[in-house]
Formats: sequence, C-alpha cells, structure tokens
Amino acid sequence: MMGHHFGVPRHKELQRRIILEMLDFLTTATRSGEVKMLPLKWANARQEGKEIERRLELKEV
Repeated sequence: MMGHHFGVPRHKELQRRIILEMLDFLTTATRSGEVKMLPLKWANARQEGKEIERRLELKEV
C-alpha cells in the first residue's frame, strides 16, 4: 500500500492506476514542469476507500 501520495490507503486499484499513469507520463512528457491532470475526484476516491475499509472490517461503521 502506498498511502495518500498515490491514492487513498488500501485502494490498490486506484494506487496502481495512478502509478501506471505516472510511469507513462514520464515517457511522454515533452518539457520540464509539465503537469498532467487525471480525471479523478478525491472525494470519490475517499468514499471508495471508506467502503474498502468497511468491507475489510478495519473501521467501525
């Protein structure tokens, strides 16, 4: 698990997607300082993370 730098904790699918996007961008960026925005909403990712924690019984409901 990567934690908040690559998505919410325990959300392995999201973390993997962000890391793969980052690696792809490293090979396609054309200039220093270039930024790529991903079509992700942090609020949605947090909700998905909370649901994952709930399913894993890591947090009380």
